[in-house]
Amino acid sequence: MAGIYIHVPFCRHKCSYCDFTSYPDKIDYAEAYMACLYKELKMRGEELKNYEFDTVYFGGGTPSYIPPKLILGAMNQIRACFRLTKNAEITLELNPGTIGDAKVKTYLQAGINRFSIGLQTAIDEQLADLGRIHNARDYVYATKLLEGQNFSTDIMLGLKNQTKADIQKTIELAHACGSKHISMYALTVEDGTPIFTDYLNGELPDGDEVADMYEFGRKLLEEKGYKRYEVSNFAVPGFESRHNLNYWKRGEYIGVGVSASSFMMGKRFTNTFDLDEYMKCIISGFYPAVTSEDVNEKDAKFEYVMLALRTANGLSMKGYEETFGNPIAEDFPNALKKTVKYLDLVDGNLRIKDEYLYVQNSILVNFMEEEAE
Repeated sequence: MAGIYIHVPFCRHKCSYCDFTSYPDKIDYAEAYMACLYKELKMRGEELKNYEFDTVYFGGGTPSYIPPKLILGAMNQIRACFRLTKNAEITLELNPGTIGDAKVKTYLQAGINRFSIGLQTAIDEQLADLGRIHNARDYVYATKLLEGQNFSTDIMLGLKNQTKADIQKTIELAHACGSKHISMYALTVEDGTPIFTDYLNGELPDGDEVADMYEFGRKLLEEKGYKRYEVSNFAVPGFESRHNLNYWKRGEYIGVGVSASSFMMGKRFTNTFDLDEYMKCIISGFYPAVTSEDVNEKDAKFEYVMLALRTANGLSMKGYEETFGNPIAEDFPNALKKTVKYLDLVDGNLRIKDEYLYVQNSILVNFMEEEAE
């Protein structure tokens, strides 16, 4: 099984923390861009006839910002060009400030069966500071439109002036509105984004404060019935994101659209980040890839370890040996010795202890260093 990722790069306003490929001033390009995306889908589909796909994910940007008929068109093209499983998970990211009843009806007609809502915080002042175009009331309205549907909610930690009480209010709002899945991410500050100035001025919580916020949020989520299955992802059992699980299991996926990344047939490749170049390439019948590399066995082993240890279930010792032919203890003896106090072996799965999962990067770096030797 494999996944399909569709990048929709348009948005009404670029958030202060956003480092993704998105264009707040080019909505007039949407129809032409999506026509190119349909063509890329056909090109990719012809190469991948022997694959069956279990998930589709529309990300951005803000997929809910463009006319909904373009999402319907994309799904029609996907079904025409790819083999989808009967119960494929089809997710659409949406911003609460860009949704309405007519759009939801078109999405359901297209076969969207999972929605990912970017709430971020229930505190309106913090939303305004982030440059979000919605408020908490808009989120409630969006969830009412999606009543009876499967939807997830994104929330952020480490915001300016954010308190644990704010986090509790945000989680309780998402829970009360019926979200079956909550992704709780720490704000990542990238150089070149507007929020980087706040970071330089010391106006954002430091790492220790964010770790405390995360632990507070984790306990509250688990009290409310959300089981952590990956560092930042919590779900009512049975509502985990299959698309994201495929990434963490090092499964294959094809990315379509500007800046979209793929991992297929042992290769990683990424489309150009330039919108005009992307469209010119597709119109000319060429793939717009700017990077392409074969993944060697050493890199594959580290990726397998890194991704598996992000999850609550951890790494299957048997699965590792079946995949690579060697026990993990033979491939990473030094890293295992250095990290032994942070790891548990449970039912044949090597996993990071709960209290260390949030700081897993400092643990995984040991495997990276040994892989590089």
